[in-house]
Amino acid sequence: MSRSSFVWNTPPGAFSVLPEFSQDISSFPFFYGSLGLAPSEQFTAVIYVTNCVVLSSSPVYKLVRNLGKSQFLGKILILWNCDTPPPPRSRWPVPAQVPIILKQEEVKTISARFYPWEDISTDAVLSLDEDAMLSDEEINLSYSVWRSFPDRIVGFPARNHYWDEAHMRWGYTSKWTNDYSMILTGAAFYHRYYNYLYTNTLNEALHKVVDQSQNCEDLLMNFLVSHVTKLPPIKVTQRKQYKESMSSNFVSKQSPWLQSAHFAQRQTCMNAFVEGFGYMPLVRSNLRLDPVLFKDPVSNLRKKYRKMEKL
Repeated sequence: MSRSSFVWNTPPGAFSVLPEFSQDISSFPFFYGSLGLAPSEQFTAVIYVTNCVVLSSSPVYKLVRNLGKSQFLGKILILWNCDTPPPPRSRWPVPAQVPIILKQEEVKTISARFYPWEDISTDAVLSLDEDAMLSDEEINLSYSVWRSFPDRIVGFPARNHYWDEAHMRWGYTSKWTNDYSMILTGAAFYHRYYNYLYTNTLNEALHKVVDQSQNCEDLLMNFLVSHVTKLPPIKVTQRKQYKESMSSNFVSKQSPWLQSAHFAQRQTCMNAFVEGFGYMPLVRSNLRLDPVLFKDPVSNLRKKYRKMEKL
């Protein structure tokens, strides 16, 4: 299909706008402003679940409950990566009018969280780990920010890359500094078009790195989006810790994020991705977006996101 001069001459250009996804340019995240349009007014939450023991006090139930308080929630898609069946719909603490879809695939891969599921009909996808702890105000704020930057990844946990001169390779760090180049998709908004690109256009060798390690899918998504847009992601609010401690039968489990092997694996992934893309596409930023009057010494009644002051 031929593409118009508008598509060719508007970043990121026609090579990033695949007609196999849609022949309507308003379906892509790059042209809303030029067309005088806005993304759809609801989002689909996609929660990736690996902890098969779900109690009423489980982090995933708390997460679903907070999602249900958002007026922008359109649908919840739960990817149940367990051998045991998921709890029935009636056990999930979500308003009756909100559809909740439970998917349990025979072939379990972490890349399933970025599959272009037909159930995702909204422009916005909120990608979530099961132990993400976000309030309804944080969800609403980050969604409103994403609607202003629909071609970016917008979210909470930030990471950075750096060049390791001693070892002559790229490094990955979670150290809290003034800049970042990645937003982890354990709590982040992005446009559903990137699911299509992730699944259908990336080199098979890149998918193999993720599937073999069952890790780094969030890094690969950041590489992809920055490769397409040549822009950095956007961090929202000052929150540093966004995960709850997981437990199984009331026995605490250490998060893999805290294990040295986890970081070593991610550095290996990062360098494999650079080789696959042929260059380092990540772009650094020091921008952080907070609510108006956030932490300002004024009456809390003047603030829209009042509960966030206490987080």
